[in-house]
Amino acid sequence: MNGSDTTEQGVVFDMKGLHVFYGDFPAVRDISLQVRTNDITAFIGPSGCGKSTVLRALNRMNDLIPGARIEGQVLYHGQDLYAAGVDPVEVRRRIGMVFQKPNPFPKSIYDNVTFGPKLAGMDADLDDVVEDSLQRAALWDEVRDKLDQSAMALSGGQQQRLCIARAIATKPDVILMDEPASALDPIATQRIEELMFDLKRDYSIVVVTHNMQQAARVSDRAAFFNVDVREDGARTGVLVEFDSTDKIFTNPNRKETEDYITGRFG
Repeated sequence: MNGSDTTEQGVVFDMKGLHVFYGDFPAVRDISLQVRTNDITAFIGPSGCGKSTVLRALNRMNDLIPGARIEGQVLYHGQDLYAAGVDPVEVRRRIGMVFQKPNPFPKSIYDNVTFGPKLAGMDADLDDVVEDSLQRAALWDEVRDKLDQSAMALSGGQQQRLCIARAIATKPDVILMDEPASALDPIATQRIEELMFDLKRDYSIVVVTHNMQQAARVSDRAAFFNVDVREDGARTGVLVEFDSTDKIFTNPNRKETEDYITGRFG
């Protein structure tokens, strides 16, 4: 694996001077940070500060938005994700994504999990893929006897764990999570957080969350984003501070980070 830092922990993503534009509008500007392997990295900050835009830049989901483009670099294990010849579909296979609201397909539980591997033409025993993915997503024991039933019949928390299983099924390296528990009740949220701890043994995880307590509980490192308002009123996301979660939450370098963490704004 390419790239290491002084702790000899690998670097999975290295963003260098990343700007994301929607048309001529700069949604985020000059983002530089590294995401380490087998860490949970949290993106925090007020609404509209570009957290999800930066997250989607990590697996080229912004490509699907008309007029979106980037400047700068996003290196994945040292390779430029936006270089000519890089296949965005393969990028998204290796870098899975779980969205804010559970979005299972209106198919059986089995077909939800096997959808990605079939699409990718993976040479694997699909029964094994289903069991392994559901086991890793802490859902197997609850659904093992109803794999042919509709995923839409599951509870919200179960649907979100199914979406995590679906993301795992294509054998990714990274799991991106965009507020994965914001639509769930506290019990289901706790299950997702416990699952994240289990998953980080095998995956690198980047999570966007508005929940400060959640970020403090689950993440190893945290990036605080804020909104820079120009004279013409345009709002652009900027990275204020990036450090270990303990440092961000107990002794941040920047006053605006402290103000956000303590609830003085945002």
